[in-house]
Amino acid sequence: MEAAEAPAGDSTVTERARRWRLVLGAESRCANLTGTDQAMDSALSALYNRGDQAVSGGDRGADLSGSAPRVSRWLGDIREYFPSSVVQVMQSDAMDRLGLHQLLLEPEMMEAVEPDVHLVGTLLSLNRVMPAEARESARTIVRKVVDDLEKRVAQKTRSVVRGAIDRSARTHRPRRVADIDWNATIRRNLAHYLPEHNTVIPQTLVGYGRRSQGVQKDVVLAIDQSGSMASSVVYASVFGAVLASMSTLKTSLVVFDTAVVDLTDQLTDPVEVLFGTQLGGGTNINKAIAYSQTLIDRPQDSIFVLISDLYEGGVRAEMLKRVAAMKSAGVQVVVLLALSDEGAPFYDRQNASALAELGVPAFACTPDAFPELMAAAIQGQPLDAWVDKHLDE
Repeated sequence: MEAAEAPAGDSTVTERARRWRLVLGAESRCANLTGTDQAMDSALSALYNRGDQAVSGGDRGADLSGSAPRVSRWLGDIREYFPSSVVQVMQSDAMDRLGLHQLLLEPEMMEAVEPDVHLVGTLLSLNRVMPAEARESARTIVRKVVDDLEKRVAQKTRSVVRGAIDRSARTHRPRRVADIDWNATIRRNLAHYLPEHNTVIPQTLVGYGRRSQGVQKDVVLAIDQSGSMASSVVYASVFGAVLASMSTLKTSLVVFDTAVVDLTDQLTDPVEVLFGTQLGGGTNINKAIAYSQTLIDRPQDSIFVLISDLYEGGVRAEMLKRVAAMKSAGVQVVVLLALSDEGAPFYDRQNASALAELGVPAFACTPDAFPELMAAAIQGQPLDAWVDKHLDE
């Protein structure tokens, strides 16, 4: 049967052998590679064959050997032969497998890497030991990633949040049918239910009003800058800058480990915010919340967003007590285990459960969902219901 299908079958078998050869490496002997495939195989071997002749200097010449020029060429090769999403994975693997962090301190390396959120996190973790000439190259990379992220999220965030602020005001004289809050109107008029007609007579309308352009809501972002939160720090800094650009919001941003740093005055430039962080170190969530409480003077019109994996190095009981006090005072408290595309694989489940018992769900949020989350918080919606709906989508 295979002989009867010779042309198509042979092509399929050859392609399958080629793919297995690239996956398994030279030792598999699945197929012989030439041209571009051989170059791709060499780039893969340099990273994933560590410990064999590819690293020790065999004939294939696929070792990186801790050489900045050679690594720079390798980074250029993988950008040529693989799509951007694969390049980012390989760069990340190279950091872990080959210890390339120190080589990233050299300017020529900065010019060869593929900018992405994870690379920004790595560069920020090296910020304190980076030489001046490398820091300028790093800043260029961070600027490119931040600009791309702002293009991705800014317009949607401003539009959704402005709409939520407009609708957060209640009026009993809605100007248009579209401004009527039908759920609230029905609840208000349940006493006027007519069973014979199976309907409610709305004697009082509840609608959305229009507010002035002054500050309507206060937002405080508190960001855990422990090493595992690197991507969240990047996204939160960008969102903080976008929110700070809106005149109807008063936005504050603090980052914390065992100390708390207020970066609100740098919110006009998220790159400056990011270079003001110091990834790594311990965590004192209680101390960060205590400082954040001093920034809140209008609890009923305030939203506190804590972005943390909840591994508390401070006083846990005090942390929970402060969250409960905020909530009782009328602050809308949002706890995000991560603000990134990867979710939250590691977090303190005991603290997350304790917060849930206080009526404060802790969950991971993607950057694309964050604007809707802020809209729900601005309108005072129950966040547990929002989370249930969000997780079902």
